[in-house]
Amino acid sequence: MKSPRFGLATGCKDVYSSYIVIHYLREKRWFFITLVIQAAMMLSPAPEGVSPEGWRVLIMTVGATILFMTEPIPLPAVALLIVLGQIFLLGIDSSLVAKSLMKDSVLFIMGSLMLAVALVKQKLDKRLALLIVGITGSNTYRIAFGISIFSGILASFIGEHTVAAMMLPVALSLLQLATDDPAKRRALGLLFLFSISYACAMAGIGTPSGGARNAIMIDYLRDFFYATDDPATFSYSVSYLHWMIYSYPIFLVQLPLMHIILRYTFKTEITDLGPAVEKLKEQIRNEGALTERHYVAIFLFLLTLVGWVGFSSEVGMGTIAILGAVLFLVTGLVRWQDLNSGVNWGVVLLYAAAISLGVQMRDTGAAAWVAGMFMDMLAPLGMDHGIGLLAAVMLLTTFITNTMSNGAAVAVLGPIVLSIAVSTETNPLAMGMITAISSAFAYFTVIGTPASTIVYSSGLLQPKDFMVVGWRMALMSFAVLLLASKLYWPLIGL
Repeated sequence: MKSPRFGLATGCKDVYSSYIVIHYLREKRWFFITLVIQAAMMLSPAPEGVSPEGWRVLIMTVGATILFMTEPIPLPAVALLIVLGQIFLLGIDSSLVAKSLMKDSVLFIMGSLMLAVALVKQKLDKRLALLIVGITGSNTYRIAFGISIFSGILASFIGEHTVAAMMLPVALSLLQLATDDPAKRRALGLLFLFSISYACAMAGIGTPSGGARNAIMIDYLRDFFYATDDPATFSYSVSYLHWMIYSYPIFLVQLPLMHIILRYTFKTEITDLGPAVEKLKEQIRNEGALTERHYVAIFLFLLTLVGWVGFSSEVGMGTIAILGAVLFLVTGLVRWQDLNSGVNWGVVLLYAAAISLGVQMRDTGAAAWVAGMFMDMLAPLGMDHGIGLLAAVMLLTTFITNTMSNGAAVAVLGPIVLSIAVSTETNPLAMGMITAISSAFAYFTVIGTPASTIVYSSGLLQPKDFMVVGWRMALMSFAVLLLASKLYWPLIGL
């Protein structure tokens, strides 16, 4: 017979085990819900108009999208499931799947992340703050606009998450030196921190290196439409410079409009930061002048930028990015241990798998089928052509990008919108640009963009703050992008 103590211990253990199981099921519920949805789809016949292979690709895409949005398991695990799905569900040879993962855009994303880590290691944040106030003066709103300009210009070349991480200490340094009053600091923080996050998000559209979504769309356009023996398709092989010509003016137009929105949405009593600027200057003097190490780092970054603009069309943007990272390693400005620990390799894997799945959506006809369904929904509304179609794609992308990363949103939507472009005889390049650019309109949620998540980590912002200003930002960005697509792009032959 069991002793009372043993029985009590066994009972406690059973209760604890039950608690662990219940907690696990609750935490992972969306993973199991996804499996049930996919099983139901697998057991049902493929809809009319889509092949069995295309249906299986759609099942994988639905599962990946749900997991992207709910994150019950790490996103790199979703990437690995995509790889396994192509092998076991589609019957593709593992070597071919592996080959589809490593494209120039993936090398580009990997190299850009490595460069970002190398630049952050140089610790130039306070000097950047001093440079900003040296140009803008001590007026609060002019400093906020200066923060937006510097954040935007940097983010358009080296990625928003990196710039947000660099600029957050700049803003916090000014906030800490400006006031000890928590309420006044928060009011000022709203202005400065949104100046960083929204400028970074908008600027990410400016160049291919501004965000993974741009590289993904460039890869889709090249894979879907470019042929080396057909000059009529050469425009679909978008170079670094061409992308800038198409999108950088859109970012430049949005930037001052964003500042006006923030200025009148988040007012502050502190209109002059003269005392804070003087304290900042004193701190910089104590740290000493720039060293040779800093100058070499700046030179290498500018050299990489020249390589992207001048030579990426010949050797690939990914090659230039990897070369830039290697130069930082060779010169000793960064150690491999820094890159290994600082780069989110899971992100690289995630984008590689998402691009690979997008190619399968195209090859099996799944993307064309979804595009047809979407067009059938838009037709009764009169939005299946012209500016109405562009607006519909923009709204769809904006909704998706506020629920998952912008890179994942473009990876999922890219094959669909390009198929829509073909079926409606709309310029695929314009449709691709609309999708990539509107994926930056993640203004409504903390998780919408890496920059938003980073500034939120300061503790000065609340989720409702994003909603208060987000709708104003979205309306402005919609208007600018639609006007650009109808007025600016036709002038440059897009």
